[in-house]
Amino acid sequence: MTTAVGTEAERKLLDPPGVERALESLASSLVSRHGGASSLALVGIRTGGYDLAERLASILAREGASVPLGAIDIALYRDDVFEGLPRPAVGSTELPFSLPGRVVVLVDDVLYTGRTVRAALDALIDYGRPRAVELAVLVDRGHRELPIQPDHVGLRVETTRQEQVEVLGARVPAATRVVVRARSPR
Repeated sequence: MTTAVGTEAERKLLDPPGVERALESLASSLVSRHGGASSLALVGIRTGGYDLAERLASILAREGASVPLGAIDIALYRDDVFEGLPRPAVGSTELPFSLPGRVVVLVDDVLYTGRTVRAALDALIDYGRPRAVELAVLVDRGHRELPIQPDHVGLRVETTRQEQVEVLGARVPAATRVVVRARSPR
C-alpha cells in the first residue's frame, strides 16, 4: 500500500497489530532459544531500540520470564561522530545489572548497514564482558556494510539504498507502525 504523505510516498510495512505480532515473535524466539531466560538481559540501543526493548520485556514478563532491561547510548561510539555532527546528542547508558555471565540481547528497531550495532558492541564492552551477545531487531532491511547479522528478527524486508525504513510511534503500542519512504536528499 502506497499513500501520499505531503510530497513523499510512504509504504506501510507494519501497522500496530503487525508490530505487536512481530514483537511477540521476537519474544517467542528468545524463549525457545533460552528457555526460562534467567540469564538474559535486554539492552535497547537508544533511542528506538530502547522503546522496543521495553515492550519486549513486557511481553516476556507476561510469559513468565522476568528479564532485566537496560539502555545503551552509542553517540560517542559511532564511526561518523565527527562527520557532519558538530555536537552529537549524547544520551544516558543505564545497565542496572552486571554483564559477566549474562547473555545480553541488543535490541534495535531497524538493522541496515550494521554500523549502529558495531558501535553498540563497542559501548557494551566498555561496561563489562557478557557471556554472549545476541541481536534482536524489529526490521532487517539488508544492505550490510559490516559482517553483522541478527539472531532474532521480527520482519525481513527488501529495500533499496534510496529508501528509508522508519519505526514511528514506538512508545505508544496503539500508534506504532513501520513505513518505507524515499530517502530525503542531503
